[in-house]
Amino acid sequence: MTRKLPIIAVATAPGKAGIGVIRISGPQLGPIAQALFQKTLAPRQANLFTLRDSDGAAIDQLIAIYFAGPASFTGEDVLELQCHGGPQLLELVMKRCLELGKDQGLVIAEPGEFSLRAYLNDKIDLAQAEAIADLIDAQSEAAVRGAARSLQGVFSNDINSLIEEITQLRILVESTLDFPEEEIEFLQNAHARERLKTVIHQLHALRDGAKQGKILRDGIQLVLAGAPNVGKSSLLNRLAGEEVAIVTPIAGTTRDRVKESITIHGVPIHIIDTAGLRDTSDLVEAKGIERSWEAIRAADLVIFLQDLGSPGEIESANALELKTQIVKALPPKCPVLEVSNKSDLLMELSANQSDEGVLLISAKTGDGIEALKQKILESVGWGGSQEGAIVARRRHLDCLDRAASHLEKSQQFAADGNISLELFAEELRLAQDQLGQITGKLLPDDLLGKIFSQFCIGK
Repeated sequence: MTRKLPIIAVATAPGKAGIGVIRISGPQLGPIAQALFQKTLAPRQANLFTLRDSDGAAIDQLIAIYFAGPASFTGEDVLELQCHGGPQLLELVMKRCLELGKDQGLVIAEPGEFSLRAYLNDKIDLAQAEAIADLIDAQSEAAVRGAARSLQGVFSNDINSLIEEITQLRILVESTLDFPEEEIEFLQNAHARERLKTVIHQLHALRDGAKQGKILRDGIQLVLAGAPNVGKSSLLNRLAGEEVAIVTPIAGTTRDRVKESITIHGVPIHIIDTAGLRDTSDLVEAKGIERSWEAIRAADLVIFLQDLGSPGEIESANALELKTQIVKALPPKCPVLEVSNKSDLLMELSANQSDEGVLLISAKTGDGIEALKQKILESVGWGGSQEGAIVARRRHLDCLDRAASHLEKSQQFAADGNISLELFAEELRLAQDQLGQITGKLLPDDLLGKIFSQFCIGK
């Protein structure tokens, strides 16, 4: 699955910096280290040396640290070279290392190959490996802390605890399969039903936490939709706290999607302001409207914005028809939050109250905006607590959902009047397999390769 050759890559981000780090990992790096430094390095000690090209000219002064395997990130011998962080300089250092490591087969690492080797050498499990990528890509402080907890093994420990509970149940069930006349007595004496109920409860709690973690990791794709000139761009500017979209009294000003990312109570929100939805003969505006529908079909939440300044019957009928079209285009279970803008034009109405489920705001004055922010989080199921949160991925949620489904089926096969220990045991096994895929214990090789291919080179 992975190459046995030594690998090398720049581990720091592209661009200019004070320091650049180059990482080398392989089963035996002694010959490469000797070629680079002309001496043997003591593990975990900083060594200052001058790297020279093939003509003997100095390239840079480097600090080298040697980690002897298996006491390293990858479980192999690892060399980390710290030099100055200019892109051209890093390229020269890489080139010289590849020249000196040619005889040992030194090659440039593939995306995620360092983390993949750490996983394959049992230094981390798959959930922890994914947490490395999530920690680097975190979009908020809460996401950083959640990814750090996953990297420390909090999520994996919860998964492994569930697997152990299911394993114990499987041992009890499968040891009784040869004695079918004792099925009912077994279930009663082993308290199998109660234990299964506890496992299901724990799994549901873990799944709820993982859903919160996915929000922290990916954020919320929030689409502002509605007819032209209802104030979508003004609302975007108000939520963003700056003028990121052009606002004019002319209908159809926004002709393409405008994106802006903010955080609300630590949760990343990716706001997409769309072109006003209407029939038009303008080719440019029509293209923008087409992209608006694409954004709606990919949304986690849609704010359907209406204009309180146009309360006529025709406008109300058009708004109802447009809302119906939006609901039909939405992904499954995607909520629609109805919001009426320009409440400042209606003095008798309070912008902090809702009218039949419609939230009233003023993008111009800011009235109702805090209530809207809270409603956004509530609509996507955000629980509000970041304490103890872990960062999870869609893959994790899918595995947890399938595991829950198998456990619930096993519960049916253990019910009075429907006892079938063979099917009970099989559903337990399937649930255990799904949980094992989260930590990588039972993951197909092709899926494993796909996961790590999305990592950065040098990670």
